[in-house]
Amino acid sequence: MSTLSTNTPTVRERLTNFKTTELRADLTHLTDGDKRALVKLADVSDLLNSVYYQQIWAGASQLRAELKDKAARNQSAEATDELHLFELLKGPWDRSRENEPFIAGVGEKPKTANVYPQDMSAEEFNTWVKTLSTEEAKRAKGFYDVVVRNNEGTLELKRFSDVYQEYLVPASRLMKDAADLVSDKSFSKFLRMRGDAFLSNQYLDSEVAWLRISHESALEAAIGPYETYEDEMFSAKAFFESLVHVRDFEASEMLQKFTDSLQLVENNLPIPEQYKNKELVPPPIVVVNQVYSGGDTAAPLVAAFNLPNDEEAIELAGSKLTMIKNVQHAKFDSVLVPIARIILNAEDMQYVSFDAFFGHVLYHEVCHSAGPHKVLNTSDTVRIHLQDLHSTFEEAKADITGLFAAKLLIDRGTIDDISLKQFYTTYLASAFRSIRFGLAEAHGLGQAMQLSYLLEKGGFVYRDEKFSVNMDKMQTAVEDLTREIMLIQGDGDKERAVAFRNKYGKLDSNVSGALKRLGDVPVDIDPVWKDIEELRRMH
Repeated sequence: MSTLSTNTPTVRERLTNFKTTELRADLTHLTDGDKRALVKLADVSDLLNSVYYQQIWAGASQLRAELKDKAARNQSAEATDELHLFELLKGPWDRSRENEPFIAGVGEKPKTANVYPQDMSAEEFNTWVKTLSTEEAKRAKGFYDVVVRNNEGTLELKRFSDVYQEYLVPASRLMKDAADLVSDKSFSKFLRMRGDAFLSNQYLDSEVAWLRISHESALEAAIGPYETYEDEMFSAKAFFESLVHVRDFEASEMLQKFTDSLQLVENNLPIPEQYKNKELVPPPIVVVNQVYSGGDTAAPLVAAFNLPNDEEAIELAGSKLTMIKNVQHAKFDSVLVPIARIILNAEDMQYVSFDAFFGHVLYHEVCHSAGPHKVLNTSDTVRIHLQDLHSTFEEAKADITGLFAAKLLIDRGTIDDISLKQFYTTYLASAFRSIRFGLAEAHGLGQAMQLSYLLEKGGFVYRDEKFSVNMDKMQTAVEDLTREIMLIQGDGDKERAVAFRNKYGKLDSNVSGALKRLGDVPVDIDPVWKDIEELRRMH
C-alpha cells in the first residue's frame, strides 16, 4: 500500500488540469423517440461505468461506493472533489502522472487490471494456455472472458456475461427499450443485437450490425467491450464503454472522400511489398457530436476512434471511423492553442490550424487500417507478438502514417486547403498535448517515441526554449519512422520493439523543461453533458 507524498498535487490541483466544458449537439432534427432513446442509452452508460470499475481493479467498486458515501455525508468541497476526480479518471490513479495514486492507501495500478488474477505472471498464463483445448485457448487470449483463480488455485475462464450479469442484464433490457424508440431501423437492429450479446457473450454478429448502421441514422453509439489498453499484461481483454452520439450529416458527407485515398496511401507506403496490407478495406467515416459517455472513457476524452478491434469482425465487414467533432473543437481551443503559444515561436502560430488538427486525427484513424496486421508469413496477429507494446506501437504507427498520408494527399492535390507546414506545426504542438496524458498511457508513450525520434533526426528543432519544424529534414524523418514501426509490427519483433521503446520512449531535458512551462494549461477537458441533463428532465 502507498501513501501520498507531501510534494504531490492535491486533488483540487489535479482537477484544475481539466477544463470544465459543456459539450452540446444539435438535437432539432431528432424525433421524440430518438430523444427518449438517448436517455435510455445514457442509463446504459451509467451501468457500464459499474462494469468498468469491476474490470479495472478488484477494489475500485468498493472505493467508489466509499467516496460517494463520504461526499454525501460530509458535503465538503474536498470530498466532492475526490469523488469527481475518481469518476473523471475512472479510478484512483492519475494517468497524466504515470498512474500515480491520488487517494491514500491505494497501491500501484495492477497490470492485470481485474481481468486476470493480480498475482498471475505472464509465464503462468502461457503455461496454462498450453493445457487448454483450441477453443478455450482462443477464449483465454480473446476479448470477452475473464481469467480467474479457482478454489484450487488454478486458472480458469469465466464469460463476461456471467461475471458482470448484475449490470449487463438491466443494460440489455434498456438497449432493447431504446431499440423500440429510435427512428432508424438499422440502428434499432444494432441496439437489439448488442443487448442480446450482453447476455450470450457472443459479440460478432452485433459488431457486424454496428458496421452496417445506415448513414441516414440520426443517432450513433459505440456500446460494449472494445478497447484493450487497460490490459497491460497482454493488451487482449476488452473493457466496456459507451459513447453516445448525434450524427453531423453535413460533415460526414464532406469527409467520406478521404476513405477513397486509403488505397493510394497503402500503395505508396515506404515498406517492402510483402508487408503491405493486401486485404485493405477503407473504413466509412462518420462525423458525430457526443452527448454522453460511460465505462472505459477516462479523461483524456477520445476524439476519434476506428472500431471494431475484433479481427474476425474486421475480416467480415471492415471497420468504421468515427470523428467526434465537438470533443475535437474543445481540445483544440482549450488545450492545443495554449500549448502552441508557449512552445512555438510567435511567427509559427500562423501555422496552427484546427483544420490541420482535425485532418490529422482523421488520417490517424484511417491509417490504423494501413500496413501489416498479421506477422509476415504467419496467421498470427501483430497483437499476439507485441503483447503489452501492441497498443503503443499501433498508436504511434497511426500517428506517423497519418503525417505521411497528409504529404501524399497534398502532393496529389486531394488536399488543397491545408499546407504541409500547417500539418507538421500543428502536429508538433499536439505532440506535447498527448505526452501530457502520461507515458503510462499508450497514446502518450507512442507520441513520446515519435517526438524523440523526430528530434534526433532533425525534423523538429529546439532553440531558445522554442520548438520548430525543419521542413528540409521532416519529410524524410516521417518516412523513415513510418517504415521502422511497420517493419517491427510486420516482423512481430518484440525484442526490437522493446529496444525502440527504451531508446525513444523517454523525454530529453528540453522536452521535460517545456512540459514544466505548460503547468497552467489544462491537460484535457472535463465534459458536462447538458443535452442529457435537459432530456432527463423532460422524459
